[in-house]
Amino acid sequence: MHFFLLQLAIMNTELQFAGDERLKKVNIALVELEGIEWGRAAEVAPETLFEGILRETRASGTEAFGPRIKAVRDMLRNGRYKPAGRAKPSSEYLLAAALEGGFPRVNPFVDAVNLASLKYRYPMSIFDADRAGRALLCRLGAPGERSVFNSSGQEIDVEDLICICTMEPAFATAGSSVEEHGLDAAGSAPDGGRPLAPRAETLRLAPQPARGTPIVNPVRDSMATKLFEGARNAVIVVYAPGEPCGPEDRNLEAAARDLAEWCGCASESATVGFASLP
Repeated sequence: MHFFLLQLAIMNTELQFAGDERLKKVNIALVELEGIEWGRAAEVAPETLFEGILRETRASGTEAFGPRIKAVRDMLRNGRYKPAGRAKPSSEYLLAAALEGGFPRVNPFVDAVNLASLKYRYPMSIFDADRAGRALLCRLGAPGERSVFNSSGQEIDVEDLICICTMEPAFATAGSSVEEHGLDAAGSAPDGGRPLAPRAETLRLAPQPARGTPIVNPVRDSMATKLFEGARNAVIVVYAPGEPCGPEDRNLEAAARDLAEWCGCASESATVGFASLP
């Protein structure tokens, strides 16, 4: 398997693409947040932003979302992976929640990503950059590959699904699991308190194959690197269909700029980069 390396300009994150022609269907934007200031997090996704995007979504009606939903599903339709049912893109879950009168609230940074996903109908991910490391690989899931997406240990089959993988698994632990840290599916402590971080002494670096370990994807992200309060640095991934420099590219850029503006108001810096398979 061949890899194409992209060092996104002025970013700390390196992104590689596996040499798989099917990955040409996806364009990626990365928004890198450095020095997150949780004391100012309420500025990231204020109620006025929630109300405005939810109101516009509900007023548009379901027919307005058809072309983008089809384009995103086509982007994910590879090999054995069929983007339907429980395997549909996360952006469709968010749209359904908004149209049904409910919308998930996790923490301001996750909420901002969910709102941008709803506004642009692109699936998006956000993860703790310090737990994941800065070397990433975009590839399709391998045969039989699975990823745990919640604290109950439920897994998603990621075979042939677009995945962003970590090549530096700083989150790998010895004798430690998500369940031991008392987190529920939304990443909160069950008693309503702050999530418990893994103890530093349990951390170790585990040897990994060259293909890396999946941490985020357009459907359900891994529990291993989810963003909890107290994290200092994060990376947001936006997955968009279409050829580079096409009409979807303009929407991808707008989505990334919105995220940098919203999340940057409570971060020391917010940097945007774009990548696709050459």
